[in-house]
Amino acid sequence: MATEWKNKPTDRFILKWIKVNLSSPITQRLLKCSALKPWMITLFSMITGVFSGVLFSFDFGFLAGLMAATSQVFDGVDGQFARLTNRVTNSGAFLDSVLDRYADGSMVMGLVIFNLHNNSEWGTGFLITMATLALIGSGLISYTSARAQNLGISFGKPTLVSKGTRTAIVAICGLLSPISSLIPLWALAYLVVHTNMVVLFRVYKAMTHDKF
Repeated sequence: MATEWKNKPTDRFILKWIKVNLSSPITQRLLKCSALKPWMITLFSMITGVFSGVLFSFDFGFLAGLMAATSQVFDGVDGQFARLTNRVTNSGAFLDSVLDRYADGSMVMGLVIFNLHNNSEWGTGFLITMATLALIGSGLISYTSARAQNLGISFGKPTLVSKGTRTAIVAICGLLSPISSLIPLWALAYLVVHTNMVVLFRVYKAMTHDKF
């Protein structure tokens, strides 16, 4: 188990890079904290993710991107910490998945409020529609993964539109928002297009899974 603790087999290259290069050094330092539990790190990751959404809604795009990046880094730390301290549990994995949805939702809503303030020329209805599709798509990525696993349906390689990739895109666009207020709109567009395309592909795969 020399390096296996750093990431899971299902992690794609973006999430793997974050965990290996950013999360693991923090994890190794936190091992000295004997009172620390994995769920505490999971909760911290969720809080910073939610705070990112709040900062977006107040037009602090750069700080929001920084908080989103922090959230994603610590989202990798909790699993690594659990593996290294032999505290991997089903309840911990369940908690992580649930709290991730709060961070996801907050960042999407923060993004749409930011865009309503700074890119209002696109129209309120259009931006709210984008937010709705982004929320639905992001939620369905996790739901379809879990549902397919329960039903024994294989979608092939893990998707690139995982929570790690989505948060990384939000973080980068937030950090670059001082350059142009349009950049966070690109993040919202990415969340709409990529997530829903993957969901539609999974629906197709599921419909062709059983040969009637």
